Amino acid sequence: MINRIEKTWFRYQGGLLPNISALFYCQLAYFGGAGLILSLNPILMAAGTLAMAHGMVIASYLIHDCGHNTLFKSPCHNAVVGKALNWLSGGCYGTYADLRMTHMQHHVDNADVGTLDYRGYLARHPAQRKMVEVLEWLYVPAVELIMHGVLILAPFVFKEKKDQRLRIMRVAVIRFSLLLALFLYSPMAYLCYLLAYTILLTVLRFMDAFQHNYGVLAFADSAELIKHRGDRDYEESHTFSNLISIKHPWLNLLTLNFGYHNAHHARPTTPWHLLPTLHQTLYGNDTSVVIPFWKQLSSFHKNRVARVFGDDSETQGDRFAQRLWDGSAVGIGGVSFLTPF
Repeated sequence: MINRIEKTWFRYQGGLLPNISALFYCQLAYFGGAGLILSLNPILMAAGTLAMAHGMVIASYLIHDCGHNTLFKSPCHNAVVGKALNWLSGGCYGTYADLRMTHMQHHVDNADVGTLDYRGYLARHPAQRKMVEVLEWLYVPAVELIMHGVLILAPFVFKEKKDQRLRIMRVAVIRFSLLLALFLYSPMAYLCYLLAYTILLTVLRFMDAFQHNYGVLAFADSAELIKHRGDRDYEESHTFSNLISIKHPWLNLLTLNFGYHNAHHARPTTPWHLLPTLHQTLYGNDTSVVIPFWKQLSSFHKNRVARVFGDDSETQGDRFAQRLWDGSAVGIGGVSFLTPF
């Protein structure tokens, strides 16, 4: 019976148990964490905040796999699950279709392409820039909050998204009503949710910061897009794997193996649970593509303000790689797959 279900519904043999487990876990962590927060017991609220945050992290990376159609055989089934999980992750202001399209463009164009140039905006508005830099110094993910906030405004700002206005108003009414109800129930519970959401954004941006040094391009930069589109050598030399641990690979499940990024870009349709095997097949014991975790932490900490604007010199692959290994790389921000611009 189990084998029949797996062959009928799941794209890869052996995918039923890991995918069902991950789907069950993210919902248990999210809703179980919510229950602990609503208990109003300080210790349980703290545990619930962490559980909810991790539930959202796993949900987010499952959305990523759904976007690549690696969970189920049917793209429709992947889309249904991806849309549902997008509500858990808080990214539901943007559509799943836009999310998937933008991420596929990232793979095809070998670039991080966006409509919203927040760097240009901050450069033109010094007061807002200073505020963002202060918040980033305090470890508040201000850039990510801006990107997620603009998801709400996008249908009213970008003409190509104006057909989503009614949808975004419905989503906003539901989301803000739930948040208001939570606040009226307990301001502390409301703050716990905000903290869980902040942890989610911090984890996502930490994982994104050093995986590529493509540089961020506007849609208008078509010449730059064409320059590297489909160039596998360029893709490989500008992609890095940021594992949590090489010695204890089970720790990488904390981010659903998203750190095996070279393996993911080599074969984007490989499901999350097979990425460690693929990485071993492609690279064996070669650790040259893997950034040591403590160096990731060091660069993420030291350059948290500089990352608001990034570092143009890091578009040079070899130099960027060297700076990754000496812990001084600035990395990049504002490129989450949950913010499809």
